Amino acid sequence: MDNITHSLIGLGAGELIHRGLAPEPDGAGQRTRHRLLLTACALASNFPDLDLFLTKLLPDPLGYLLNHRGHTHTLLFALPQALLLLALLWGLWPAARALLRRSGAARLGLAASILLGLGLHLLMDFTNSYGIHPFYPFDGRWFYGDMVFIVEPLFWVAFGVPLAWLTGARTARALGLGLLAAALLFFTWKGYLAPGALAALLAVAALMVALQRRDGARGRGALLLALLLGVAFVGAQGVGSTLGAQRVRAALRQIDPAARTVDVAMTAFPSQPLCWNYVAVELDEAADRYRMRRGVLSLAPRWLAPQACPRGLLDQAPAQPLTAALIQYGERSASLSALRGLRRDSCYVDAWLRFARAPALVDGELSDYRFAATPNGNFSSLRIADSRQAACPQNVPGWGYPRADLLAPPAPRHVLGQVAPAATPVRAAHLTQAE
Repeated sequence: MDNITHSLIGLGAGELIHRGLAPEPDGAGQRTRHRLLLTACALASNFPDLDLFLTKLLPDPLGYLLNHRGHTHTLLFALPQALLLLALLWGLWPAARALLRRSGAARLGLAASILLGLGLHLLMDFTNSYGIHPFYPFDGRWFYGDMVFIVEPLFWVAFGVPLAWLTGARTARALGLGLLAAALLFFTWKGYLAPGALAALLAVAALMVALQRRDGARGRGALLLALLLGVAFVGAQGVGSTLGAQRVRAALRQIDPAARTVDVAMTAFPSQPLCWNYVAVELDEAADRYRMRRGVLSLAPRWLAPQACPRGLLDQAPAQPLTAALIQYGERSASLSALRGLRRDSCYVDAWLRFARAPALVDGELSDYRFAATPNGNFSSLRIADSRQAACPQNVPGWGYPRADLLAPPAPRHVLGQVAPAATPVRAAHLTQAE
């Protein structure tokens, strides 16, 4: 997720933790605790993204692909991050240090704020299609939520409006709400938000204002509602993503019965649960081919055709209708043996394949097809000829291969001395599914 979302959710969680604790006996201590818990939770909600400073440890594009959402996005490395943040707050904030020495509630609140902030960062990053591997080094596989767009305005509105209202200062409140409204209008103007989605978000904002005004400065009803809306939205998006992936699989099975769909990466539209971008990966072992398709799906084509989804996230290429609910913008097909040979012969390609969920091989270049329509170009692209001229990269993280199902032929089974057909793959834990 974007860091504005991480920050707002962290501030909201810190505010709820503070309001759930017994008050400090003195006003100065109460104010210090308030600032401390909000600061700690907001910082913890962003701390894992410090791995951006590690991207230079590997050459491009491997540095960003393998070291962002890397070790700092694992449960094991959450502990040293928590201790580092605690040490910084203790060493650099004398008033907070004095409060923590005398207040058990402050110590409990700080521990909860740091741990919850770090956990929320991992959870929110899991919800989109980029993926994380939280259980490394015990399990290096990638996990993909495929539920929420990387910038989701609903979280901005649900948490940002009550937080702005709680600032107390009219100027700061007006500035915060004005910036939020300007961002929503900008997203709508650029075509990322549909007018209906904008109206729904403004209605949520009005509800938050009314609830916070009713509860007063000490009330937490609006923030609790924000939390409930966020959970409900993610849950509904999860259902929509699963249903959409099933429909993509069914349509592709009708189009090419010989191919097996091994994965469908689903990317949501902002605040529009009916519209989804998809990238499907199909495998035909007998033909030594694999194929990827990308396009747009509408869960309710009678109400909203896929071509009518927000234009800012639609491809500019001509669309090929596959069904009434499904259009295709592009297709890439390559040889399985060629991909496996590149992995065997090139240490760069082998490292790159520890990231790629949809490896497109075209004209001597590898790229992850999930990012084919990125406005500034596909940041995952790797020129194979260039990689062959360089020394092997060092200290490559041991993430699992997202497309292990493409990289090795299925092992034959031996039954009573005879070779039997290979078993059907089981559903992988990183949410790559096999039919």
